[in-house]
Amino acid sequence: MGDPAGIGPEITALAWASLQGANKPFFLIGDFDLARHHAARQGQPEPVAIARADEATSVFATALPVMPLTLPATVKTGKPDTANAPVVIASIEMAAKLVMKGQAGAMVTNPIAKAVLYDAGFAHPGHTEFLGELARGADNWQAPHGPVMMLSGGGLRVALVSVHIPLKDVVGSLNTKTIIHTAMVLDQALKYDFGIVQPRIALCGLNPHAGEDGAMGDEEIHIINPAARALRAQGISITDAQPADALFREEARSTYDAVLALYHDQGLIPVKTLDFHGGINTSLGLPFIRTSPDHGTGFAIAGKGCARADSLIAAIKAAHSMSVCRASQVS
Repeated sequence: MGDPAGIGPEITALAWASLQGANKPFFLIGDFDLARHHAARQGQPEPVAIARADEATSVFATALPVMPLTLPATVKTGKPDTANAPVVIASIEMAAKLVMKGQAGAMVTNPIAKAVLYDAGFAHPGHTEFLGELARGADNWQAPHGPVMMLSGGGLRVALVSVHIPLKDVVGSLNTKTIIHTAMVLDQALKYDFGIVQPRIALCGLNPHAGEDGAMGDEEIHIINPAARALRAQGISITDAQPADALFREEARSTYDAVLALYHDQGLIPVKTLDFHGGINTSLGLPFIRTSPDHGTGFAIAGKGCARADSLIAAIKAAHSMSVCRASQVS
């Protein structure tokens, strides 16, 4: 459900309107009255409450199916309330449980307000880390384990070695082992979830001109390229460190299936430049599929009728496609 005071409820209704005629049924885990309110605002049929995930398919063509969770506090649009945080967390846990039991093919998470959840005792940096914790012990979790964050949009797939850390801490956090692990998760996901038989990965350098043989930094020499050599020795197709300022141009994009970026903005700026409204976040290396819109809660625009559902729709379509691909790999 994401944060109920944000744009999640309204873009969910918009996503249902866009996909109701497609063979991509989904259901909402969230507050029924809130879902009904947003459906009415958009002139849609009243949602239908369901008790089991398998009921969603028959409902979806005519109304949004909702597996109800009741919020304790009245939702004030644009004004998040810590009192509702436990239910937001419960919706994530319920979704993870359903996909791990095979009762749903994938989960798509609406944006959360991490500061609000922190005030309620949430002990994880975000969705991705929380899902990694929930996945521990799952009997179908294949090595190498994630989660690894990958952003996609505009024809790009970019996985991140480091995510939400200050730029000044990036260099100290980099090591050959972490790069190898992240690349292995990415390679496996490209095969398992995207059906790419022989994935090609382009590796970003850290320094300008990828260090220019040590003239502008030696991390490429001592950390990054050794990781690439070790990966190639294991049969993974990955380049040595490439200058990031040229790696994302149109001609270069035809030479790889995904990019491994070393820090947050290095990878996200190209994706958001190419497809700001339709970019999505995917958690790789989990025993289940998880995607999400690549934007925040939108408290400032919530309820104003201007929120766009492009990213959520793209996330639902991607989750469906990945679930079909993963099912075919299993069978």
